[in-house]
Amino acid sequence: MSRSTGGRKNAARAKQPGVGQSAPRDFTYGSLEHILYVLKALDAAYMFSSLPEDEFATGEPLDGLILTLLSQNTNDKNRDMAYDALRAQFPSWRGAAASSAAEIARLIRPAGLGDTKSSRMMEILRKISEDFGEYSLVKMFDMTPDEVKSYLSALPGIGPKTVGCVMAFDLAMPSFPVDTHVARISRRLGWAAEKAAPEKIQDFLEATVPPEYHRWGHLDMIEHGRRTCRARRPDCAACAVKDVCPAKKDDTDG
Repeated sequence: MSRSTGGRKNAARAKQPGVGQSAPRDFTYGSLEHILYVLKALDAAYMFSSLPEDEFATGEPLDGLILTLLSQNTNDKNRDMAYDALRAQFPSWRGAAASSAAEIARLIRPAGLGDTKSSRMMEILRKISEDFGEYSLVKMFDMTPDEVKSYLSALPGIGPKTVGCVMAFDLAMPSFPVDTHVARISRRLGWAAEKAAPEKIQDFLEATVPPEYHRWGHLDMIEHGRRTCRARRPDCAACAVKDVCPAKKDDTDG
């Protein structure tokens, strides 16, 4: 999953959902007006817009890239265990690149898919060293968002969500990463078709939502997906945006 609210600096702070929200109005589901209303309402509940811009940043975009690679198909706890073990053994990425895929796989086993992730990691480190002359992505701060997206997307095993996380958190560039929570909530709110792929939802959100909403909107939606708009048995009664959600269940429905 993404660089998330349960990450290395767990800064999730929540108020009672819905507190301080004005009365809802009629919306066209999926319109910019509807989306911004929802994002503002969720932020009133979870307040991620108040966090410093670097709250989840690693300081080195390559660190963020590897961290997010490890997060794929696992939870934050397992990701962090794997990342910490990797960095304890290899404080520098040069040292990791000089190791073997088997050793990397052993260290990152808690994150799952060790063989696949280690192989991709070694390829990524080799490619970055060749292209940038060092095991670092700090030069990306001088690149445009389009250049960053193009480069990262071409790396093995790096999809739109991972690219988005590195851009949003490590490079402070506009991006609205879509993980399972963001995708689920977007579909339920009518922002995307039921079977819309996460990358299509991400394209839509990035093209529609003003950049200043991207980072904290992503975080608020993840927190909402974990606390309230769960995959199973969503707690619609406690939802901060239940009055503007077409998928809302009646309280009697559970």
